[in-house]
Amino acid sequence: MTLDQMPLLQEATIIRTDGAGPLRLRLLDMGLIRGTRVTIQKVAPMGDPLEINLRGYSLTLRREDARFVEVMPL
Repeated sequence: MTLDQMPLLQEATIIRTDGAGPLRLRLLDMGLIRGTRVTIQKVAPMGDPLEINLRGYSLTLRREDARFVEVMPL
């Protein structure tokens, strides 16, 4: 399952971050690394972007970028 497919308020653990070049590095720099627990807190009215809670902070991420983060629900 990828991060963009996760239901609202379900907790999951990141198992892999994909993407090519700068996109992957940007996702990793934002803290989306293997082993991190994430929760989708909010979704914008049109479905994009997503507000994600991880490591004690909130991160807003476009749905198209969230599809590169593979997660395993807890």
